[in-house]
Amino acid sequence: MKIKSSKFTTELITIIFLFFIIIFTCCSWLILNTKLAAQTYSIFIELDHSSGIQKGTPLRYRGLNIGTVKEIVNGINSVLALVTINSTKNLIPSNSLIETNQTGLLNEAVIDVIPLETIYIKPNNSFNPLSVECSSKHIICHLSYIQGDRGLNYDDLVRAATRISQRFDDPRFFNLFYIFLQNSVELTDNIIDFFVDVTDVLLFYVSKIKQVQ
Repeated sequence: MKIKSSKFTTELITIIFLFFIIIFTCCSWLILNTKLAAQTYSIFIELDHSSGIQKGTPLRYRGLNIGTVKEIVNGINSVLALVTINSTKNLIPSNSLIETNQTGLLNEAVIDVIPLETIYIKPNNSFNPLSVECSSKHIICHLSYIQGDRGLNYDDLVRAATRISQRFDDPRFFNLFYIFLQNSVELTDNIIDFFVDVTDVLLFYVSKIKQVQ
């Protein structure tokens, strides 16, 4: 009886020990993944014009917000923005177009990242922007400098519309337009007269041919 009891106790201790090992493994995996997801990295974006960019402006990748502008500095020849990306899992291909746009009814400024190539991640090759071995040939690494472009901007559209309206208000434009219309009317009249004369000549010859027959 004592032997059976000791065997049962041993088996119970073994089961409890394995149970604790499984719980410890699961908890460790969750903690590591949570820390990895919580890790952020930063990049510098250089722009010719701020285009409404300020602290808190979102960074969008394929239409989804993945980061925000933390600092923006106005230089002599350009504007430099420090952007923090929310997670190291948000990878940005090196061959990407980065441009500032204005969206919505309030013309809110955003920074859009448009990838120009597709990155294929192999199971044994995981990219990490924070890694010392991060290759800038494939992805944008931590503290990288990137040149941004100016995209859709409503100020540019308003300025272009104003220039067009000013051209229409110019009296010289209307004089040229009037001369163009007058010449077009005269040319049209000449073409019509030409076709009328050709038609008369053809009718004349057709009538002559009928008389001969």
